[in-house]
Amino acid sequence: MSEKQNSRILIVDDTVKNIQVLGTILKQEGHQLNVAQNGQQALDVVGKVKPDLILLDVMMPEMDGFEACTHLKANPETVDIPVVFLTAKIETEDIVKGFDLGAVDYVTKPFNPTELLKRVDTHLSLYHLRRKLEELVAERTAHLQHRVRELDARDKLMHLQSSAGSLTEVYE
Repeated sequence: MSEKQNSRILIVDDTVKNIQVLGTILKQEGHQLNVAQNGQQALDVVGKVKPDLILLDVMMPEMDGFEACTHLKANPETVDIPVVFLTAKIETEDIVKGFDLGAVDYVTKPFNPTELLKRVDTHLSLYHLRRKLEELVAERTAHLQHRVRELDARDKLMHLQSSAGSLTEVYE
């Protein structure tokens, strides 16, 4: 199973039937699922398990999807989790607002399951590639910092050797 297929997805929707339909589609692709029925529950779930992607409805009780997305993107622990709005709100201003709040995609209901799966797959691929790239950059940076320290030490030793009269003076 690929990393994408074994990804954890949080479905946030206040309609149980929507959760069931999405859950069936995503489980068939090998995804691990968590669910929430409003924005506050979503934030609680994200605090316990960090999903690789969030499918987020907009119109929900207690806390709507826009507000939940705002909280997610304001938190350094969750800012990088891709959010895909999956909603019946089809007005251009709502779509633009979703992107302005930090969503990576906006899918309107009713949705085409094949199209949704392709979008989910694309955003999971990008997310996992980005994480891998960040790990590689961190490793390379640490290696370069270590090498710089080695070179600095060598330069200091060479300077001491060239300025000292004897090897005994260098070691002292």
